[in-house]
Amino acid sequence: MHRVAVLAVPPVTGFELSVPDLVLGQARVAGAPAYEVVFCAVDPGPVPVLGGMGVTVPRGPDALAGARTVVVIGGADLGPPDPRVRTALTTAYASGARLVAPSCAGAFLLASAGLLDGRAAAIGAGLADRFRREYPGVVVTDRLFVAADDVYTCAGHAAAVDLCLHLVAADHGAAVAGALAGGLAVPPPRPADATLPAAPVPAVPDASLTGTREWALGRLAEPIRLTDLARHANTSVRTLTRRFRRETGLSPLRWLLARRIDAARRLLETTDLPVETVARRAGLGTADSLRAHFARELGRTPSAYRAGFRAA
Repeated sequence: MHRVAVLAVPPVTGFELSVPDLVLGQARVAGAPAYEVVFCAVDPGPVPVLGGMGVTVPRGPDALAGARTVVVIGGADLGPPDPRVRTALTTAYASGARLVAPSCAGAFLLASAGLLDGRAAAIGAGLADRFRREYPGVVVTDRLFVAADDVYTCAGHAAAVDLCLHLVAADHGAAVAGALAGGLAVPPPRPADATLPAAPVPAVPDASLTGTREWALGRLAEPIRLTDLARHANTSVRTLTRRFRRETGLSPLRWLLARRIDAARRLLETTDLPVETVARRAGLGTADSLRAHFARELGRTPSAYRAGFRAA
């Protein structure tokens, strides 16, 4: 059985601590548990939880031995971690374990251990600037979650559920992940790029690109270039790009790709159209192109996504 060791680093949040067992611990394959989830800490015993609660973690770092996945939880104060935490994480990774940080605080812990150097990481908007200052060797992205050489990070607590479902799909297929999502009453995992919320900005009615975005959404099946968007918005490409990032958090083409992936997902969920037709109607060109985008963003094929959604 795939063993998942959850390393609790105080202080922790109750939600974050519960997600690995809530998602991975509930996954089933042919009726049997897909994962064994164990909890540990460098100092076994009581672990403080933000909000005044507390939990007891009975096992020490020896529980990390043999784990195929190590989930690092906590460090919510973002302070320097215990050196033993860094050693435990680097040792686990060197032994071949997949490392998962289901919160920004966990990403800070991985970065402090040097495990994100030269890699990409998903960090929520509220902590992204601080993370860049403290760890300039890490590439901060605007993705919902990121996998970089078996080191996984996500951009916030809610995204932790998406990330864990993504891991289930990668390990056991979309049908298993879809059935699990249905049992948890949550939708299938969101694409990393498509749904990362933009930071709120003051309303600027006369400068809003809402009309241009609506115009593009009505023409997803057609070729749309940056110059087409700029022409519709009656602005330059440079100004369009700046305003798009301000209003959506994404570049125009990244936003357009995310919307097309959304459209493809809806068609796969609600129709029996062939993959080639889905790709064309969503504006993603060919079936091969659609498969490539789904592999990168969702870690599965369009057919597997459709099967997983219907299983849910």
